[in-house]
Amino acid sequence: MMIFAKNISKVYRQKFREISALENVSLEIRKGELFGLVGPDGAGKTSLFRILTTLIQPDGGVATVCGFDVMKDLAEIRRRIGYMPGRFSLYQDLSVEENLNFFADIFGTTVEANYDVIRDIYVQIEPFKTRRAGKLSGGMKQKLALCCALVHKPEALFLDEPTTGVDPVSRKEFWAILRKLIDAGITIMVSTPYMDEASLCQRIALIQNGKILSVDTPQNIVNQNNNTIFEIRSPNNYALQQSLRERADVASCYMFGDTLHLVFQNNILPDNLPQDIDIRRIMPAIEDCFIELMKQ
Repeated sequence: MMIFAKNISKVYRQKFREISALENVSLEIRKGELFGLVGPDGAGKTSLFRILTTLIQPDGGVATVCGFDVMKDLAEIRRRIGYMPGRFSLYQDLSVEENLNFFADIFGTTVEANYDVIRDIYVQIEPFKTRRAGKLSGGMKQKLALCCALVHKPEALFLDEPTTGVDPVSRKEFWAILRKLIDAGITIMVSTPYMDEASLCQRIALIQNGKILSVDTPQNIVNQNNNTIFEIRSPNNYALQQSLRERADVASCYMFGDTLHLVFQNNILPDNLPQDIDIRRIMPAIEDCFIELMKQ
């Protein structure tokens, strides 16, 4: 296992209260795997990433990365991993080229020595190599941060919500880059609040309120959902949602983009539904499975 966590717990202590960020989180990630940690903001994703990258210590449990203990072998782990935090954290007054050379120097290497690792990404930002990092677009900042995380050829790569706030085209390009890195043998753990990105991972863990709800392949998680899902479109989704939630034969009803997703008790479609709606049966998505697991 490249990344291993057993019963990891983390509590943040404030003046008048304690906040449990992680509760008995256990994960195993194999070498060369693209693993996704999927959950909304505040679910505990960043806390787990900071523990695994040795930035903070857990309050309970054990964890290893690349075979080294996160509590005892900080230097060994930091030499072997790349970390891209959710917030852009490079030096904004330095140019693209200067940032890249700086991070290579930190790890005792050069850009030229490991250029084959970053080539496919760097060629996209090389025309802007003299531009200050703070003046780059969101997608270009993302690619520069990824280059800096890869410049020392890490064994494992941690990406904390790397596509948040990035346009759809850049998001698609970024995930294409990750697939190439997996082919090169790098283990990747990526967190995301976007449920549609979950299907791009080989395996995922669904996390909410610091607890793991399920760990499996995206398809297996979908297959385990036995609910019959109906998609509804109406002139006023909000009013329809309120009225449907009051019905005894409705198990759940929630917004899904510009539609409603509806589950009936016993998965039976009743006859007495409003007339001004379009309704059809659909296959469950990861988000449907997430909501069902939260209810359980």
